[in-house]
Amino acid sequence: MSDPKNIAVVLFQLGGPDSQAAVEPFLYNLFCDPDIINFPGSFLARKPLAKLISVTRSKIARQHYAAIGGGSPIRRLTEQQARALEAALRPHLSARTLVAMRYWHPNTEEAIAALEIAPFEELVLLPLYPHHSFATTGSSLKEWNRLYKPKVPVHLIDNFYDHPDYIAGIVQRIDSVLQQLPQPEDMHLVFSAHGLPLVLVEKGDPYPKHIEATVQLVLELGAWPNPHTLCFQSKVGPQKWLQPSLTGTIEKMANEGVQRMLVIPISFLTEHIETLHEINIEAREHAESLGIKEFHMMPALNDSPLLIRALADLVLRSVGRRAGVASLAL
Repeated sequence: MSDPKNIAVVLFQLGGPDSQAAVEPFLYNLFCDPDIINFPGSFLARKPLAKLISVTRSKIARQHYAAIGGGSPIRRLTEQQARALEAALRPHLSARTLVAMRYWHPNTEEAIAALEIAPFEELVLLPLYPHHSFATTGSSLKEWNRLYKPKVPVHLIDNFYDHPDYIAGIVQRIDSVLQQLPQPEDMHLVFSAHGLPLVLVEKGDPYPKHIEATVQLVLELGAWPNPHTLCFQSKVGPQKWLQPSLTGTIEKMANEGVQRMLVIPISFLTEHIETLHEINIEAREHAESLGIKEFHMMPALNDSPLLIRALADLVLRSVGRRAGVASLAL
């Protein structure tokens, strides 16, 4: 079997507003997604409802983005990941990496236009969501398939919640925080994942099981004696979501006399509003108001060499290039 000569890799990501002016249209795009707003008859109400939500939420959302620098860093960080992945693949094959954001620029249509500029023989779709969910990987893939009709073999990397290098990258990040603290064994480890409406779980969404598996693998590899908790954040709307919530977890820990906590954003590959504001500002202030003395947050993986090695390994395996994977340098 001959090696593919030209590979294109498309990285799917959520996206985020890169300026104050982008906040409202970003929210509109988000809430126009049928995988986000979905109830009987929602196809009739979705756009007016998305408009109402985006207008209503944009003022406070702009304040939150202003507090983390004016906009989301997710595009810059994802493009850093893309460049690092391309460099990691270069010794093994010729690859071009592109970014397709679901709700902001560069969006799927723009990514497809960039894809067609240069020839390629195989295409790899790599969602930067380690844990498959109908609302993330599923939504991005639906949008891609709606707009792109493949002319070459396409390889989908559905998830990588249990990839050894991804797990090792999280453990390395946790260790990097614990090693800076006195008596690190007393720190309560709080794994916080993005939440999900229970209606999706009831339809068979594998996300909660993927999250639980990642946490278990991280704990096994890290082998810390610390107490730990898994919770969920970022609930939107009146539906029932996965529990316990991050807010409820902080309150319960405070009531139990916990004084020290390290929040580990387990489902986020890059810093975004959920980590920089929801955890590092809102949750921190809430914890401190309840008497918790120490509040720490694990930095996201961003372009961690271990994460990039995991992504490169996934791409190489998807196109049948297993030889040389172990030699990917850190």
